[in-house]
Amino acid sequence: MRKFVLTILALLLLNPGDSAGQEAGSMSARTFSGLKLRNIGPAFMSGRIGDIVKDPTDRSIWYVGVASGNVWKTANNGTTWTPIFDDYGSYSIGCLAIDPRNPQVVWVGTGENASQRSAGYGDGVYKSLDGGRSWTNMGLRHSEHIGKILIDPRDSDVVYVAAQGPLWAPGGDRGLFKTMDGGATWEPVLQISENTGVTDIAFDPRDPDIIYAASYQRRRHVGILVAGGPESAIYRSDDGGATWKKLDRGLPGVDMGRIALAVSPQKPDVVYALVAAAGEASGFFRSPDRGEHWVRMSGYIVVDPQYYGEIYADPHRFDRVYAMDVMIHYTEDGGRTFEVLGSEFKHVDNHAFLFDPDDPEYLMVGSDGGVYESWDRGRTWKAVMNLSITQFYRVGLDNDFPFYNVYGGTQDNSTLGGPSRTNNVHGIRNNDWFITLGGDGFQTRVDPEDPDILYSQYQYAGLVRYDRRSGERIDIQPQPEAGDTALRWHWDSPLIISPHSNTRIYFAANKLFRSDDRGDTWVPVSPDLSRRIDRNRLEVMGTVWSVDAVWKNVFTSPFGTIVSLDESPLEEGLLFAGTDDGLIQVTEDGGANWRRIDRFPGVPEMTYVADVLASRHDANTVYAVFNNHKSGDFNPYVAKSTDRGRSWRSITSNLPDRHVTWSIAEDHVDPSLLFVATEFALFFTIDGGANWIQLTGGVPTIAFRDLEVQRREDDLVAASFGRGFFILDDYTPLRHVSE
Repeated sequence: MRKFVLTILALLLLNPGDSAGQEAGSMSARTFSGLKLRNIGPAFMSGRIGDIVKDPTDRSIWYVGVASGNVWKTANNGTTWTPIFDDYGSYSIGCLAIDPRNPQVVWVGTGENASQRSAGYGDGVYKSLDGGRSWTNMGLRHSEHIGKILIDPRDSDVVYVAAQGPLWAPGGDRGLFKTMDGGATWEPVLQISENTGVTDIAFDPRDPDIIYAASYQRRRHVGILVAGGPESAIYRSDDGGATWKKLDRGLPGVDMGRIALAVSPQKPDVVYALVAAAGEASGFFRSPDRGEHWVRMSGYIVVDPQYYGEIYADPHRFDRVYAMDVMIHYTEDGGRTFEVLGSEFKHVDNHAFLFDPDDPEYLMVGSDGGVYESWDRGRTWKAVMNLSITQFYRVGLDNDFPFYNVYGGTQDNSTLGGPSRTNNVHGIRNNDWFITLGGDGFQTRVDPEDPDILYSQYQYAGLVRYDRRSGERIDIQPQPEAGDTALRWHWDSPLIISPHSNTRIYFAANKLFRSDDRGDTWVPVSPDLSRRIDRNRLEVMGTVWSVDAVWKNVFTSPFGTIVSLDESPLEEGLLFAGTDDGLIQVTEDGGANWRRIDRFPGVPEMTYVADVLASRHDANTVYAVFNNHKSGDFNPYVAKSTDRGRSWRSITSNLPDRHVTWSIAEDHVDPSLLFVATEFALFFTIDGGANWIQLTGGVPTIAFRDLEVQRREDDLVAASFGRGFFILDDYTPLRHVSE
């Protein structure tokens, strides 16, 4: 070990370099770039796809935009892949476009164009002139979520960008933008308001100067969603965006939400719209006259329009239209009736769709479970199983031997476990991974004395105790006491095993629960620890919306819940709980009494407490990470208290702007060595937070949601939200470095 440490230190001193955006000198990101993190996958569950395009001159070349995992390219029909967008300003991809006149020109719209709870934000549109080998940011940096990009087939310099705009705040680059010089300059050709952007656009295939656009008013905050408003509408321009006409005859007269558009390739006067609306007015609409009049063909609407909500007109058959939904639905009669496309052995939750211009039976789909191909219109499917783009919310570790296991809960791809290493010559393979629980997955905790006993959960606190030896799963979610009000469980509810008893677990809703018998019985050990605010009385977009507003608070977590939790390993019963409405509550007696903290230096009031960490070295010390991105605030916030939360000081220091913070970890040997996970990177500090240094080795631009330290191996294990797990093996050299 000593020889290894000295070798690493010598390499560091020989490579002072610059700092990749931080302070110059030897204590910089470049100095430590040789410490490479190891990606262990998995790939067998893949991840959420935002968009897919194919080279029209060589259809073995695909570009895949991952909603939370950058852009990938294959030149051999998916046999092998290359990530081609790893080192730029965003990882979240809303849409792709390939120039029909020059397939070497590819456009990327960053920022996922769905509005769900885990949407990542972008920094505008990028363009490549060399098939994805290099990229240039072409502007609209404050759009945050790009809905669609269209390139004029007559002139490659004419491009339209539908910018949904910020999801969590007003303003930004919002609306429909047009460039006539390849992206050097942009003109806003359709703008509605600071709260309403454009989500979808479509050309008339006979004349690209005829453009249809759907505006979209929506806003999301912590525990709050308004997915529509009076400014959602359909427009048409007949002169390349110079003037616009609102098309509303026959459309719902109530507030509308997300609207998806498609133009019939066979009869372009026919236009289709999938419309989310208030009350019972949602449905599939068809216009026979370029949008002048609309007919509601049926009441079909996707399960969650702000998450799915895209439609595709089949180029091979008139009036056949596919709708992206949990299950793909399609109509053969212009929307009067819908059927479910075959999906046996295929993942649900669909977002992207591609036809083959020469083969009417071929379909390609991008879903929450990756990319699928069918050559028989959905009767059978082939899955792409070699894209490591799984979105992990959380990471959990065990003490198995000789190789510890890594567990994580994923976005819509179950809770998974797999080895941190293997003695197989091929390394960690897909079949080394296993599923402990279905659904969306979150925190897994493993009994520190028995690696075969673990606790896994699915969304909204569906908690099970799982025995790896037998495969037995037992539901152990706490229930409200007789006569008590219903519990409020967060989408991602915090779970810990007490460091003082391997059979004691804590699990939190708006109240904290304790079990001393591995979840067989529970007792509440706190009252409601939130601010107890009625979210329906809070202003959104400057007004208090009725409970009947479009999709209000549907598919979002309740408000006023505990979202982070820890117990001091040095003092039994010293617990810290953080809430989604900006509180940290402290008990020093196992829950008999609680002390509320609601102010933190430099942190806006009511900021989501993403993580709390009780120090492994000092019972009086606790760390907190705050995340305010759902108020449109992308600043990092990290704080430290040395008096059990009575007073705090910021240790955010030089963490970069825009790097929303998610998690913190502390070395178990050196109390000054800390790690922080942000929306775009990993950082460490050797001086308790006075100076943070980015870990760039082997790491793409990606969100890291959770961190854990495997103490036996001195490994840092990070859960990325879109590129699987990363491990910094044996980071002990960091305990010895100095300027």
